[in-house]
Amino acid sequence: MQSCYKEDYFMKMMEIRKMSKEEMEAKMKDLREELGNLVFQHKIRPLEDTSKLKKIRKDIARIETIASETTAA
Repeated sequence: MQSCYKEDYFMKMMEIRKMSKEEMEAKMKDLREELGNLVFQHKIRPLEDTSKLKKIRKDIARIETIASETTAA
């Protein structure tokens, strides 16, 4: 099961690296908005799948990491 996760992780990293700066900013804005909505929903009524919160946070962190790598390079 973990190998499947790692494949998804590496594919996602490659997809992010192919994005332009504007696309990364737009994707990060969408993810932050989605995270905010899910957190709000979770505070009102517990979510069935709380792992979505963690996945979205990790996606945001991946985009920020790659954005900082490209800026530093």
